[in-house]
Amino acid sequence: MYQKILVAADGSEHSIRAAREAVRMAKTNPDAVITLLYVIDYEKARSEILHGQSNDEVHFERRKHLLPLEEIFRSEGVAFETKTLHGTPGPTIVQHANENGYDVVFIGSRGLNSFQEMVLGSVSHKVAKRVHAPVIIVK
Repeated sequence: MYQKILVAADGSEHSIRAAREAVRMAKTNPDAVITLLYVIDYEKARSEILHGQSNDEVHFERRKHLLPLEEIFRSEGVAFETKTLHGTPGPTIVQHANENGYDVVFIGSRGLNSFQEMVLGSVSHKVAKRVHAPVIIVK
């Protein structure tokens, strides 16, 4: 049984679907706990600062990405925690997943930054290659 479930999310439609799939799995085990992980990309954070957004505006925009996912977990009665880290999304998700011994990782197949994905390769692909636990990529 999967007990420690990680959902790596960016607020995209694919990450919302990944959250829903994680709920389905979590409901099979009453002891399951989902960790919702959001990685604040260094490049995006720098761009937000350069464009003159205040800290409150930046924080509000980030929270907007997580609120729908948190609501999915709340409405389904699934235990969860939200964790925010700073870094490059792929390597940061991999490091967090491997260091914290998750039983399974859910991630959307595509995120919000399609240009970066096209040039550098998808975050989901990097996570699937490097995380030690099973990774479920949701389309």
